[in-house]
Formats: sequence, C-alpha cells, structure tokens
Amino acid sequence: MNTNKITIAIDGFSSTGKSTVAKQLAKHLGYIYVDSGAMYRAVTFYAMTNDFIDEDFFNVSGLISQLDDIKIRFVFNENLGFAEVYLNDTNIEREIRTLKVSGFVSKVAEISEVRSLLVKQQQQMGVNKGVVMDGRDIGTVVFTDAELKLFMTASAETRATRRFNELLERGDNVQYEDVLRNVEERDYIDTHREDSPLVMAEDAIKIDNSTLGIKAQFDIILDLVNKTLKKEKPSKK
Repeated sequence: MNTNKITIAIDGFSSTGKSTVAKQLAKHLGYIYVDSGAMYRAVTFYAMTNDFIDEDFFNVSGLISQLDDIKIRFVFNENLGFAEVYLNDTNIEREIRTLKVSGFVSKVAEISEVRSLLVKQQQQMGVNKGVVMDGRDIGTVVFTDAELKLFMTASAETRATRRFNELLERGDNVQYEDVLRNVEERDYIDTHREDSPLVMAEDAIKIDNSTLGIKAQFDIILDLVNKTLKKEKPSKK
C-alpha cells in the first residue's frame, strides 16, 4: 500500500457534478477514478434489456438470480480522456446515461443483493488507495475510513437544469418538467431506502455548488485535497 496516497469519497445527490469533479481530481492526482453510479446504471440497463423492469413491473427475484452473470469493468478511452463502462464486454457508456435508465436506477439500487455485489467490487478497486470514487454511499459504506469525504449538494431546480442541458446536448428529446420530476423522485428514493440511504457522513465536508462554476468548485476541492495530503504525509524519522 502506498501511504502517500489517500482515498477520496464523494457522495451527494444526482446531477451535483460529482463525476465531473471526481474525474478532474483523478486526472490531476494520477489516481484511479471509479463512477459507482455508472455501475448501478449498468445493472439497471441489464435489468431493462432482459425484461426484469419496466414502468409497471419489477421482477426483483429474476434480476437477483442473474447477478453472477453481470460483469462490469471500466476501460480508459484515450480520445475521451476518461474510462467508459463495459457490461459483459459491451461498451454501454452512452446507453446508461439516458433519462429512461435514470428513471429506474434508484429502484434497482434499493435491492440489497445488488448493493452488496457492487460494494464488494468497489472496495476491491480501492484496496491500495489512490482512488477517487463518487456515488451515494461511498463515505458511509464503501470507504468509511476515507481520508477525505465530500458531500455534494445543490437545489433540485439547479440540478434539473444541468441535467436537462446535458441531455439536450446529447441530442435527446426531453422536457425540463420530466427531468425535474426524475431528479425529485430519485432524491426521495435515494434518501428513504432501507439499505444504505443517501446521508452525509459525520466527517464529510459539504459542498453546495448551486452557484459555483466548474473551475471554482475544483479549486475549492483541490485545496481540501492538498490539505488532507499534507496532514496524511508520513513524518520523516
């Protein structure tokens, strides 16, 4: 284990820019970046394509019975500058970012068996530290001993606007009202589920980026990282 590296856990509500700042930090520090939310989206996409979930039903037992068949990995794309998500050797990076997947992912993430499977994989990814991971339960469940824990938040309207603009740029045909409803529904499910609900860890630092630009946010968080690294640096004997 490299004691000069730390684990950075970034939790928070949907569309708070967790992934954006996590990618920035990982690139700047030379750390591994893991988008835990993408892993839940991958399982959700698997459930959708195998007819386990739809608007009016959810075959939970069917999905659980096939969890061992779900293999998720991240493959770095040099042209894009970040790792893309592969499900059973198929690149599904674009498919998992749709509003439809967003509409089901919190329901899938409620399933304890799904969470148990992915948490084990996530903990293995960070066993040697030097990792930046974002999600809903990274600081409270996955890496309870992370040296730096952040909790990202912003108003639902601000987050819906960001998500709406992202989807429009992708060419998706969406309505703002639908995006806002999805954000609010996900907030409720994420904070009310029985298994690992979204809460801020007691030792986490809250970052409200409702009025922060991407650069300003990165500068604030990088300063926190540098202070943590300085504090964790082994003393010379």
